[in-house]
Amino acid sequence: MSADVPDVRQTRLDNYVEAYAARTKGMTASEIRALFSVASRPEVVSLAGGMPNIGGLPLDVVGGAVRDLVIDNGATAMQYGSGQGDPALRDQICDIMRLEGIEAHPDDVVVTVGSQQAVDLVTRVFCDPGDVVICEAPSYVGALGVFRAYQCEVVHIAMDDDGVVPEALEQAIASVRAAGKRIKFFYTIPNFHNPAGVSLSDERRSRVLEICQRANLLVLEDNPYGLLGFEGEPQRALRADDREGVIYLGSFSKTFAPGFRVGWAVAPHAVREKLVLAQESATLCPPTFSQLAISSYLVRHDWMGQVKQFREMYRERRDAMLAALTEKMPAATTWTRPRGGFYVWLTLPEGLDAKSMLPRAVTARVAYVPGTAFFADGFGSQCMRLSYCHPTPERITEGVGRLAAVINEELELRETFGPLPPGAGRDYDAPGPELS
Repeated sequence: MSADVPDVRQTRLDNYVEAYAARTKGMTASEIRALFSVASRPEVVSLAGGMPNIGGLPLDVVGGAVRDLVIDNGATAMQYGSGQGDPALRDQICDIMRLEGIEAHPDDVVVTVGSQQAVDLVTRVFCDPGDVVICEAPSYVGALGVFRAYQCEVVHIAMDDDGVVPEALEQAIASVRAAGKRIKFFYTIPNFHNPAGVSLSDERRSRVLEICQRANLLVLEDNPYGLLGFEGEPQRALRADDREGVIYLGSFSKTFAPGFRVGWAVAPHAVREKLVLAQESATLCPPTFSQLAISSYLVRHDWMGQVKQFREMYRERRDAMLAALTEKMPAATTWTRPRGGFYVWLTLPEGLDAKSMLPRAVTARVAYVPGTAFFADGFGSQCMRLSYCHPTPERITEGVGRLAAVINEELELRETFGPLPPGAGRDYDAPGPELS
């Protein structure tokens, strides 16, 4: 090569760009990640992240369980295990699911590296590029990232305060199939939805199952928040009423601790076998140490009593957020009123854009996640997700006050200069996992 001609390989930021698989085009870094590195500073009230508050977890009990595990059973705990997961933990998982009406055998359960991996395994087993996944609008950012990575087409359907609208689901199925496309499953978070905060009503649960059964459409039920309700007993799971048509996903991340990364899937027998094979190809086996540590914790501690403490803590924070929103937000701002879980979904007054407003909010020392992160089609610019799970009630009140001041400033700017043009600010990618 001539000395006057630069070597292209030396000027590229990535020498392997032509070698990547086509699906990597969906793997993009978040443009708002840098903002959240600022938002993580202590002076900023973060209403963005979905990190569980494990401050109430009895670390002495957890530490004792881990210590005894190493001393008494360390050789097993630190060795490879079953690709399906520890049999004793799978039996305990069946006891947990019974609280939501699910009767399952331990052989039905596949332990995964968090329920996020379960979404990935199900998508890998079922979806080819171009296949359609139906999702609520909005939907969980982590699941949307998986569907994007496997080159699925996401079709969103409407929700309201009672969860997904059955007629919208029915219409979407008919429309997609009329277009000659294949729908592989309906992905839903029926309890204390992330990010919308709403729950699927009992009446609609039977209607949704009826629609999917008639259409021969698989349901992927993602339920990390089901035991964290603030009113009454846990709602009956969709899986409880359809063993063959529903794959159920659960997790210990919200009811115990996310650092152990233990979740699970419950699937029909033939699907279960495929998930185990996919699990073995991905990780060989889920971490044995984490599984045995959680199993020991469940035996040694009143874990349901601990879940009740978590519920009360999150209820107090939910109440603080709703009270602050009612007191401080300007007119024409609306929000959901969750009966459990971690999140409130807020809709701004007409003409405001949550994404373009985010830098101003971070400057005012408050952070949130813009609504477009939770849509596959660029919608949601007028919305944002607010999380109440981690800050104290006092910090929540302060954060909502700062956010209300920013919104009022934006309203004043709109009156002076007019609203942003349609679609402005819709170029953000989904936030990273620290915000999920």
